[in-house]
Amino acid sequence: MNERTKSALLWGAVGVFAFLTLHQGYVALGGESIGILPAVGLGFVVGTVVAAAAYVGEVRLLRRGR
Repeated sequence: MNERTKSALLWGAVGVFAFLTLHQGYVALGGESIGILPAVGLGFVVGTVVAAAAYVGEVRLLRRGR
């Protein structure tokens, strides 16, 4: 696995955990829960989007020298 793919997957994992943490905080503050399985499923969707954005965005940032 090359470094670009590994980096994108790690950013995806950060996205999953960030979403699940925010969902847990929302529920802890009195919000309505959507259930654990839908929350995990939505977390994986968020993680997939974050991983794809990181994979594509890294090349764009490297081209611009940032």
